[in-house]
Amino acid sequence: MSIRTLIVSASIAAMSVVGVATLTPQTVSAASCSDPKSCLEEGVKGAGGDTKKDDIGPLVKNVVNIMLFILGAAAVIMIVIGGIKYTVSGGDSSAVKSAKDTILYSVVGVVVALLAYAIVNFVIGNVIV
Repeated sequence: MSIRTLIVSASIAAMSVVGVATLTPQTVSAASCSDPKSCLEEGVKGAGGDTKKDDIGPLVKNVVNIMLFILGAAAVIMIVIGGIKYTVSGGDSSAVKSAKDTILYSVVGVVVALLAYAIVNFVIGNVIV
């Protein structure tokens, strides 16, 4: 399994999770949005959700936590696969490079995911709540 396949699979899974929430019709008009909070509340209301501010933040946090868990599990699996590839490379320089790249890209993916998690929590803490 290549890194591209893993990234594409994770992206499709993430879009599927997020896409389910966007399938309901929304009745938000541009004139009713005076600030980001009211736009968000109107969008949730239009999707048939509850407009309590306390309900929006935890929902977004739960979605981000689930996606972070999936990404973390995939990264651990890819690090293990990279380690196995490194072990069985037998000194072949191209196989060693491929194994090191797999491990490197997995670690970079985890760092990007943690930064995304921090950004989402910052936005939820300062804009939504």
